[in-house]
Amino acid sequence: MKKMIGFITVLIILLSVAFVTETKKQATKEKEIPVVGILQLTSHPALDKIYQGIVDALKEEGFVDKKNIKIDFQNAQGDQSNLKTMSERFANEQAAVMVGIATPSAQALANASKEIPIVLGAVTDPKGAGLVADNQHPGGNITGVSDLTPIKAQFNLIKTLLPSAKKIGIIYSSSEDNSVVQGKQAEAEAKKSGLEPITATVSSTNDVNQVATSLAGKVDAIYVPADNTVASAMNTLISVTDAKGIPIFPAVDTMVAEGGLATVGLNQYELGKMTGKMTADLLKGKKKAATTPIEYLKHGDTIINPKKAEKLGITIPQEMLDHAIIN
Repeated sequence: MKKMIGFITVLIILLSVAFVTETKKQATKEKEIPVVGILQLTSHPALDKIYQGIVDALKEEGFVDKKNIKIDFQNAQGDQSNLKTMSERFANEQAAVMVGIATPSAQALANASKEIPIVLGAVTDPKGAGLVADNQHPGGNITGVSDLTPIKAQFNLIKTLLPSAKKIGIIYSSSEDNSVVQGKQAEAEAKKSGLEPITATVSSTNDVNQVATSLAGKVDAIYVPADNTVASAMNTLISVTDAKGIPIFPAVDTMVAEGGLATVGLNQYELGKMTGKMTADLLKGKKKAATTPIEYLKHGDTIINPKKAEKLGITIPQEMLDHAIIN
Protein backbone atom coordinates (compact mmCIF):
# COMPACT_ATOMS: atom_id res chain seq x y z
CA MET A 1 0.00 0.00 0.00
CA LYS A 2 2.82 2.36 0.94
CA LYS A 3 4.54 1.59 -2.38
CA MET A 4 1.32 2.44 -4.22
CA ILE A 5 0.94 5.77 -2.40
CA GLY A 6 4.58 6.58 -3.13
CA PHE A 7 4.13 5.75 -6.80
CA ILE A 8 1.04 7.96 -7.08
CA THR A 9 2.84 10.83 -5.30
CA VAL A 10 5.81 10.63 -7.68
CA LEU A 11 3.45 10.47 -10.66
CA ILE A 12 1.58 13.59 -9.51
CA ILE A 13 4.87 15.45 -9.03
CA LEU A 14 6.09 14.46 -12.52
CA LEU A 15 2.80 15.51 -14.12
CA SER A 16 2.89 18.83 -12.26
CA VAL A 17 6.44 19.51 -13.40
CA ALA A 18 5.48 18.65 -16.99
CA PHE A 19 2.43 20.95 -16.83
CA VAL A 20 4.43 23.88 -15.45
CA THR A 21 7.17 23.36 -18.04
CA GLU A 22 4.67 23.24 -20.90
CA THR A 23 2.88 26.32 -19.60
CA LYS A 24 6.16 28.22 -19.47
CA LYS A 25 7.00 27.09 -23.00
CA GLN A 26 3.60 28.27 -24.23
CA ALA A 27 3.95 31.61 -22.42
CA THR A 28 7.43 32.10 -23.87
CA LYS A 29 6.14 31.24 -27.35
CA GLU A 30 3.27 33.75 -27.06
CA LYS A 31 5.66 36.41 -25.79
CA GLU A 32 7.91 35.90 -28.80
CA ILE A 33 5.06 36.52 -31.27
CA PRO A 34 5.09 40.18 -32.32
CA VAL A 35 1.92 42.13 -31.66
CA VAL A 36 0.38 44.34 -34.35
CA GLY A 37 -1.95 46.78 -32.64
CA ILE A 38 -4.64 48.07 -35.03
CA LEU A 39 -6.76 50.97 -33.80
CA GLN A 40 -9.92 51.89 -35.76
CA LEU A 41 -11.86 55.08 -35.02
CA THR A 42 -15.34 53.65 -35.51
CA SER A 43 -17.33 51.18 -37.61
CA HIS A 44 -18.62 52.06 -41.05
CA PRO A 45 -18.17 50.22 -44.36
CA ALA A 46 -15.19 52.28 -45.61
CA LEU A 47 -13.09 51.82 -42.46
CA ASP A 48 -14.15 48.17 -42.12
CA LYS A 49 -12.90 47.49 -45.66
CA ILE A 50 -9.56 49.14 -44.86
CA TYR A 51 -9.18 46.89 -41.83
CA GLN A 52 -9.96 43.78 -43.88
CA GLY A 53 -7.43 44.86 -46.49
CA ILE A 54 -4.74 45.23 -43.81
CA VAL A 55 -5.37 41.74 -42.44
CA ASP A 56 -5.42 40.17 -45.92
CA ALA A 57 -2.20 41.90 -46.98
CA LEU A 58 -0.42 40.81 -43.80
CA LYS A 59 -1.49 37.23 -44.53
CA GLU A 60 -0.23 37.48 -48.13
CA GLU A 61 3.10 38.68 -46.76
CA GLY A 62 3.32 35.66 -44.45
CA PHE A 63 1.98 37.16 -41.20
CA VAL A 64 -0.96 35.11 -39.96
CA ASP A 65 -2.87 36.04 -36.82
CA LYS A 66 -2.26 33.67 -33.88
CA LYS A 67 0.39 31.81 -35.88
CA ASN A 68 3.39 34.10 -36.17
CA ILE A 69 1.83 37.44 -35.16
CA LYS A 70 -0.90 38.54 -32.81
CA ILE A 71 -3.31 41.08 -34.28
CA ASP A 72 -4.74 43.13 -31.44
CA PHE A 73 -7.69 44.94 -33.06
CA GLN A 74 -9.40 47.68 -31.11
CA ASN A 75 -12.41 49.74 -32.24
CA ALA A 76 -12.89 53.00 -30.31
CA GLN A 77 -16.54 53.33 -31.44
CA GLY A 78 -15.95 57.02 -32.06
CA ASP A 79 -14.99 57.73 -28.43
CA GLN A 80 -11.91 59.92 -27.94
CA SER A 81 -11.26 58.55 -24.43
CA ASN A 82 -11.25 55.03 -25.88
CA LEU A 83 -8.66 56.09 -28.46
CA LYS A 84 -6.35 57.34 -25.71
CA THR A 85 -6.76 54.28 -23.48
CA MET A 86 -6.32 51.78 -26.31
CA SER A 87 -3.27 53.58 -27.72
CA GLU A 88 -1.56 53.69 -24.35
CA ARG A 89 -2.21 49.97 -23.86
CA PHE A 90 -0.57 49.14 -27.20
CA ALA A 91 2.44 51.24 -26.19
CA ASN A 92 2.68 49.74 -22.68
CA GLU A 93 2.54 46.23 -24.14
CA GLN A 94 5.34 47.13 -26.56
CA ALA A 95 3.50 46.34 -29.81
CA ALA A 96 5.92 45.68 -32.67
CA VAL A 97 3.93 47.98 -34.99
CA MET A 98 0.83 50.08 -34.41
CA VAL A 99 -1.65 50.89 -37.19
CA GLY A 100 -4.11 53.79 -37.03
CA ILE A 101 -7.21 53.69 -39.26
CA ALA A 102 -8.41 57.30 -39.75
CA THR A 103 -6.73 60.47 -38.52
CA PRO A 104 -7.99 60.60 -34.89
CA SER A 105 -6.74 57.03 -34.34
CA ALA A 106 -3.35 57.88 -35.82
CA GLN A 107 -3.06 61.01 -33.69
CA ALA A 108 -3.87 59.03 -30.53
CA LEU A 109 -1.16 56.47 -31.39
CA ALA A 110 1.33 59.25 -32.11
CA ASN A 111 0.68 60.72 -28.67
CA ALA A 112 1.20 57.31 -27.05
CA SER A 113 4.65 56.56 -28.49
CA LYS A 114 7.49 58.34 -30.25
CA GLU A 115 9.44 55.11 -30.74
CA ILE A 116 7.16 52.25 -31.79
CA PRO A 117 6.66 52.27 -35.60
CA ILE A 118 3.22 53.58 -36.57
CA VAL A 119 1.52 53.03 -39.95
CA LEU A 120 -1.24 55.41 -41.00
CA GLY A 121 -4.25 53.98 -42.79
CA ALA A 122 -6.52 56.57 -44.44
CA VAL A 123 -5.02 59.88 -43.36
CA THR A 124 -5.45 62.53 -46.06
CA ASP A 125 -2.57 64.86 -45.19
CA PRO A 126 -0.19 63.38 -42.58
CA LYS A 127 1.98 66.51 -42.51
CA GLY A 128 -1.03 68.81 -42.18
CA ALA A 129 -2.31 66.63 -39.32
CA GLY A 130 1.03 67.11 -37.53
CA LEU A 131 1.93 63.44 -37.77
CA VAL A 132 5.09 63.63 -39.92
CA ALA A 133 7.68 66.29 -40.65
CA ASP A 134 7.22 65.87 -44.37
CA ASN A 135 5.07 63.50 -46.46
CA GLN A 136 8.09 62.47 -48.56
CA HIS A 137 10.53 62.33 -45.64
CA PRO A 138 8.55 61.50 -42.47
CA GLY A 139 11.64 61.64 -40.25
CA GLY A 140 10.17 60.01 -37.11
CA ASN A 141 8.41 56.78 -36.16
CA ILE A 142 5.39 57.35 -38.44
CA THR A 143 4.65 56.65 -42.10
CA GLY A 144 1.63 55.26 -43.92
CA VAL A 145 -0.93 55.55 -46.70
CA SER A 146 -2.94 58.65 -47.62
CA ASP A 147 -6.59 58.53 -48.68
CA LEU A 148 -6.36 61.80 -50.62
CA THR A 149 -9.16 61.54 -53.15
CA PRO A 150 -9.10 62.87 -56.74
CA ILE A 151 -11.32 65.88 -55.98
CA LYS A 152 -10.85 67.52 -59.39
CA ALA A 153 -12.01 64.35 -61.14
CA GLN A 154 -14.97 64.12 -58.77
CA PHE A 155 -16.14 67.61 -59.66
CA ASN A 156 -15.65 66.91 -63.37
CA LEU A 157 -18.01 63.98 -62.85
CA ILE A 158 -20.57 66.19 -61.12
CA LYS A 159 -20.52 68.67 -64.00
CA THR A 160 -20.89 65.86 -66.53
CA LEU A 161 -23.93 64.35 -64.81
CA LEU A 162 -25.51 67.66 -63.73
CA PRO A 163 -24.52 70.21 -66.41
CA SER A 164 -27.18 72.71 -65.34
CA ALA A 165 -26.34 72.59 -61.61
CA LYS A 166 -25.54 75.96 -60.05
CA LYS A 167 -25.08 75.31 -56.32
CA ILE A 168 -23.28 72.43 -54.59
CA GLY A 169 -23.58 71.66 -50.89
CA ILE A 170 -20.50 70.42 -49.05
CA ILE A 171 -21.06 68.69 -45.71
CA TYR A 172 -18.41 67.41 -43.31
CA SER A 173 -17.35 67.24 -39.66
CA SER A 174 -15.54 70.31 -38.36
CA SER A 175 -13.77 68.15 -35.76
CA GLU A 176 -11.95 65.92 -38.27
CA ASP A 177 -8.72 67.37 -39.65
CA ASN A 178 -9.01 65.11 -42.69
CA SER A 179 -12.42 66.49 -43.54
CA VAL A 180 -11.52 70.14 -43.04
CA VAL A 181 -8.64 69.78 -45.52
CA GLN A 182 -10.84 68.05 -48.08
CA GLY A 183 -13.72 70.45 -47.52
CA LYS A 184 -11.57 73.47 -48.34
CA GLN A 185 -10.15 71.71 -51.40
CA ALA A 186 -13.70 70.88 -52.52
CA GLU A 187 -14.77 74.53 -52.13
CA ALA A 188 -11.88 75.64 -54.34
CA GLU A 189 -12.58 72.96 -56.93
CA ALA A 190 -16.29 73.76 -57.00
CA LYS A 191 -15.53 77.39 -57.82
CA LYS A 192 -13.14 76.33 -60.59
CA SER A 193 -15.96 74.16 -61.98
CA GLY A 194 -18.38 77.09 -62.04
CA LEU A 195 -20.40 75.89 -59.05
CA GLU A 196 -21.28 77.97 -56.01
CA PRO A 197 -20.23 75.99 -52.90
CA ILE A 198 -22.41 76.17 -49.78
CA THR A 199 -20.61 74.52 -46.88
CA ALA A 200 -22.26 73.08 -43.78
CA THR A 201 -20.44 71.36 -40.93
CA VAL A 202 -21.55 68.95 -38.21
CA SER A 203 -19.97 68.19 -34.87
CA SER A 204 -21.49 64.74 -34.42
CA THR A 205 -23.80 62.26 -36.13
CA ASN A 206 -26.69 63.78 -34.16
CA ASP A 207 -26.37 66.97 -36.24
CA VAL A 208 -26.58 65.31 -39.64
CA ASN A 209 -30.37 65.24 -40.00
CA GLN A 210 -30.90 68.93 -39.18
CA VAL A 211 -27.89 70.21 -41.12
CA ALA A 212 -28.65 68.07 -44.18
CA THR A 213 -32.30 69.16 -44.18
CA SER A 214 -31.29 72.80 -44.22
CA LEU A 215 -28.60 72.27 -46.86
CA ALA A 216 -30.76 70.17 -49.20
CA GLY A 217 -33.20 73.05 -49.58
CA LYS A 218 -30.54 75.36 -50.99
CA VAL A 219 -28.51 73.28 -53.47
CA ASP A 220 -28.71 71.11 -56.59
CA ALA A 221 -26.43 68.37 -55.22
CA ILE A 222 -24.32 67.59 -52.16
CA TYR A 223 -20.64 66.58 -52.03
CA VAL A 224 -19.33 64.57 -49.06
CA PRO A 225 -15.56 64.17 -48.50
CA ALA A 226 -14.05 61.10 -46.84
CA ASP A 227 -15.57 61.99 -43.48
CA ASN A 228 -16.05 59.44 -40.71
CA THR A 229 -18.86 61.28 -38.92
CA VAL A 230 -21.03 61.70 -42.03
CA ALA A 231 -20.14 58.20 -43.21
CA SER A 232 -21.43 56.84 -39.90
CA ALA A 233 -24.74 58.64 -40.51
CA MET A 234 -24.98 57.95 -44.24
CA ASN A 235 -28.45 56.41 -43.94
CA THR A 236 -29.73 59.55 -42.25
CA LEU A 237 -28.21 61.78 -44.92
CA ILE A 238 -29.63 59.68 -47.74
CA SER A 239 -33.13 59.67 -46.27
CA VAL A 240 -33.07 63.48 -46.16
CA THR A 241 -31.70 63.98 -49.69
CA ASP A 242 -33.90 61.31 -51.26
CA ALA A 243 -36.96 63.10 -49.89
CA LYS A 244 -35.77 66.29 -51.60
CA GLY A 245 -34.62 64.57 -54.82
CA ILE A 246 -31.03 65.75 -54.27
CA PRO A 247 -28.14 63.55 -55.46
CA ILE A 248 -25.16 62.83 -53.20
CA PHE A 249 -21.63 62.68 -54.61
CA PRO A 250 -19.47 61.07 -51.91
CA ALA A 251 -15.69 60.77 -52.01
CA VAL A 252 -15.42 57.04 -51.39
CA ASP A 253 -16.74 53.94 -53.10
CA THR A 254 -18.61 52.42 -50.17
CA MET A 255 -20.77 55.53 -49.76
CA VAL A 256 -22.04 55.15 -53.33
CA ALA A 257 -23.19 51.65 -52.44
CA GLU A 258 -24.99 53.09 -49.41
CA GLY A 259 -27.09 55.45 -51.53
CA GLY A 260 -24.80 58.00 -53.15
CA LEU A 261 -25.12 58.62 -56.89
CA ALA A 262 -21.55 58.46 -58.17
CA THR A 263 -17.91 59.24 -57.52
CA VAL A 264 -14.40 58.90 -58.78
CA GLY A 265 -13.28 57.18 -55.64
CA LEU A 266 -10.50 55.26 -54.04
CA ASN A 267 -10.93 51.58 -53.42
CA GLN A 268 -10.94 51.39 -49.62
CA TYR A 269 -9.97 47.71 -49.60
CA GLU A 270 -6.92 48.47 -51.78
CA LEU A 271 -5.99 51.30 -49.40
CA GLY A 272 -6.08 48.74 -46.62
CA LYS A 273 -3.92 46.32 -48.56
CA MET A 274 -1.30 49.03 -49.16
CA THR A 275 -1.33 49.77 -45.42
CA GLY A 276 -0.96 46.08 -44.58
CA LYS A 277 1.92 45.64 -47.05
CA MET A 278 3.75 48.58 -45.50
CA THR A 279 3.15 47.14 -42.02
CA ALA A 280 4.63 43.82 -43.18
CA ASP A 281 7.70 45.57 -44.59
CA LEU A 282 8.31 47.24 -41.23
CA LEU A 283 7.89 43.91 -39.40
CA LYS A 284 10.42 42.30 -41.75
CA GLY A 285 12.86 45.15 -41.25
CA LYS A 286 12.79 45.94 -45.00
CA LYS A 287 11.71 49.52 -44.34
CA LYS A 288 11.97 52.10 -41.56
CA ALA A 289 9.20 54.59 -40.84
CA ALA A 290 11.50 57.59 -40.85
CA THR A 291 12.67 56.99 -44.43
CA THR A 292 9.48 55.57 -45.97
CA PRO A 293 7.47 58.23 -47.86
CA ILE A 294 3.71 58.46 -47.47
CA GLU A 295 2.15 56.34 -50.22
CA TYR A 296 -0.88 57.19 -52.37
CA LEU A 297 -3.32 55.09 -54.39
CA LYS A 298 -2.61 56.36 -57.90
CA HIS A 299 -5.91 55.79 -59.66
CA GLY A 300 -9.52 56.37 -58.72
CA ASP A 301 -12.37 54.31 -60.12
CA THR A 302 -15.57 55.79 -61.55
CA ILE A 303 -18.34 54.27 -59.49
CA ILE A 304 -22.00 54.62 -60.44
CA ASN A 305 -25.25 53.72 -58.69
CA PRO A 306 -27.69 53.30 -61.65
CA LYS A 307 -30.69 52.56 -59.42
CA LYS A 308 -30.17 55.85 -57.63
CA ALA A 309 -29.80 57.66 -60.95
CA GLU A 310 -33.09 56.19 -62.18
CA LYS A 311 -34.82 57.14 -58.93
CA LEU A 312 -33.59 60.73 -59.26
CA GLY A 313 -34.31 60.93 -63.00
CA ILE A 314 -30.64 61.47 -63.92
CA THR A 315 -29.34 60.01 -67.18
CA ILE A 316 -25.93 58.35 -67.03
CA PRO A 317 -24.11 58.33 -70.41
CA GLN A 318 -23.77 54.77 -71.71
CA GLU A 319 -20.06 55.27 -72.39
CA MET A 320 -19.55 56.16 -68.71
CA LEU A 321 -21.54 53.12 -67.60
CA ASP A 322 -19.46 50.88 -69.88
CA HIS A 323 -16.26 51.87 -68.06
CA ALA A 324 -17.58 52.35 -64.53
CA ILE A 325 -17.87 50.10 -61.52
CA ILE A 326 -21.58 49.55 -60.90
CA ASN A 327 -22.80 49.70 -57.33
